[in-house]
Amino acid sequence: MDTDLKIIGYIKSEFTKREDTPKQGDEGGVEAVLHIKEEFSEAMDGLKPGMEILLLSWLHEGDRSYLRVHPRGNKATPMRGVFSTRSPDRPNPIGLHPVTIKSVNGLEIRVYPLEAIDGTPLLDIKNA
Repeated sequence: MDTDLKIIGYIKSEFTKREDTPKQGDEGGVEAVLHIKEEFSEAMDGLKPGMEILLLSWLHEGDRSYLRVHPRGNKATPMRGVFSTRSPDRPNPIGLHPVTIKSVNGLEIRVYPLEAIDGTPLLDIKNA
């Protein structure tokens, strides 16, 4: 069984610190650029402005040791298992981001609204 992940590109965003990002894209996400690696250029065929897509990212600043968290970081809320939350702190910190394509230019895809921090590795793109 092959379980190796391939990074298909990286996210370029104005967010540089995890604590400065909104919890979800629709809560203050920004326009960002996906830089796709050349070896995956053919996989971009069919992507067009206006398309709604799902991005899967590797939340590289997530803490993989967490199994329970206070949802949305609210200490007043009882702790729950991470599988029932959208916390970036989890055994496999995979982010899920619904966005709309604004433009496609070569190996760059401009999307909105995205809450990922600059440099976040991109794992996959799926049609929503």
